[in-house]
Amino acid sequence: MQVFEKNGMHIHYCEEGDPDGAPLVFSNSLGTDMRLWDAVIPSLPQGLRIVRYDMRGHGLSDCPNAPYSMGALISDVEALLDHLNISNCLFVGLSIGGMIAQGLATKRLDLIRAMVLSNTAAKIATPAIWQDRIDSIRAAGIGPVSDATMSRWFSPKMQASLAMSPWHNMIQATRPEGYIGCAHAISATDFISTTSTLRLPVMGIAGDYDSSTPPDLVRETLDLIPGSTFHIIRGAGHLPCVEQPKEFVRLLTDFLNTTGHI
Repeated sequence: MQVFEKNGMHIHYCEEGDPDGAPLVFSNSLGTDMRLWDAVIPSLPQGLRIVRYDMRGHGLSDCPNAPYSMGALISDVEALLDHLNISNCLFVGLSIGGMIAQGLATKRLDLIRAMVLSNTAAKIATPAIWQDRIDSIRAAGIGPVSDATMSRWFSPKMQASLAMSPWHNMIQATRPEGYIGCAHAISATDFISTTSTLRLPVMGIAGDYDSSTPPDLVRETLDLIPGSTFHIIRGAGHLPCVEQPKEFVRLLTDFLNTTGHI
């Protein structure tokens, strides 16, 4: 188990692969931990230095009191990459992880040479929607929110399968304070202006069944960045790396090759 300390807060991370390889960093969604990428990691090309981490309030990382700012979430991974002496990485962010990617690229372009924005946007939903979700968790715990999340996140085929159960359990196991903290961060974030200034290789991915960040919303964010590419993964919702990992790996490997990262 690998742990990094930032100002007294412990961040759980995992570093694997070739320590001298090109760095590939993954940042996961709200309500999940680094296991989000378990179906992807084994099929990636050899020779990469792969880093995953649990954002604050999630997985095995510490859970400070809410609210969190997006700046704090960006600073967490910035400090982790500095701690690991990583620069010029290819950064893969999904959902809130994709917002973190956009903010980190704006702040520290020396750390990111290319990025994948999966099922994310420069602005996600409205403050009123996020406040309703926060109020629901404060009143009734994370259970009702996790139930509703399943219908937004996964395709009908996935929802009818036994494979849904672990993901439902993962969201329910998320500490309410961590979920609420990150919900505040998303609610207050609008990166439209700053993301439009980015100039680096970017690939966007959406799932055709995703009702949390629908394909058109993801595409609008990719359109802000000149030269970016955009792909829809069929038969997947908000977590295509879970529902269609082979296609996710194919697109990511192509992008790694295109950007000269392998």
